[in-house]
Amino acid sequence: MEVILVLLIVAVLNGAVVYIDEMLQELVPMTLYADRYMLTGGNVVDILFDIVLGFGVSLIILKFLKKGFACYVLWTDGDPDTEPTAMVIRFMEAVAVAVSFPLLYGWLAEIVQEFIGELTAAATTATSYDWQAWVNGISSLGLTTAIFGLIFVVCYFLLYFQFLMRGLEILILRIGMPMACVGLLDNDKGIFGTYLNKFFQSTLAVVIQIVLCKLGVGMMLNIGINMNVFWGLACMVLAIKTPAFLREFLVPTQGAGGVINNIYHSVRLAGMIKGMAK
Repeated sequence: MEVILVLLIVAVLNGAVVYIDEMLQELVPMTLYADRYMLTGGNVVDILFDIVLGFGVSLIILKFLKKGFACYVLWTDGDPDTEPTAMVIRFMEAVAVAVSFPLLYGWLAEIVQEFIGELTAAATTATSYDWQAWVNGISSLGLTTAIFGLIFVVCYFLLYFQFLMRGLEILILRIGMPMACVGLLDNDKGIFGTYLNKFFQSTLAVVIQIVLCKLGVGMMLNIGINMNVFWGLACMVLAIKTPAFLREFLVPTQGAGGVINNIYHSVRLAGMIKGMAK
């Protein structure tokens, strides 16, 4: 019975490894530039961004005129004694960020790709993997190892779908940035602060998940070393839980609500450390 189960698991793994090695090759550009790997192509995304850019700039202009009229003509919004140059500077900042965001994102993507490359090079020594040798090794190590190998592959496919969703999430944030720039006209930056926080949270999640994924793959494939199977599986599980892990720390800091959130998480962290010490 055990032999039959091992053979079934090995058959499933043989079917899965056909896709895994190919999926590992371009994780970074796929998540940062999802539009290049979608059937719609990059031209559609550029058209969508241009449409949102035109609408966003129009809203920025309308909000600038409305705030200026309400503040300096009706005296119902803001302090009419303040110099109008501050509002003009915020208006110019909002337009500049909205128009130049594709260039700024290109610089960010290059930095992230180089950063991930250096991290993965330091964390793993292998650049290519022999998945078939891994499957053959699992088939000779018994049912328990085969089950852990199957769980690992399932976790990897779940993580890959997370990469796809993360790429779509970053794509939507890229397209919608001109709309978020409307908040730059407010003294507290409005929605822009929360939007930018979400953008960097998604980008940082990509960095951590890819590094953990490749570290886990490197450990799992080196099944000749004791406990590497468990460490590899642990890396995969933590990579899947990375977004929830980051939400505990990357909290928007806007006004009193942000201060309250920071105090709450500081007290919670202190309580966890105290409990561990006990």
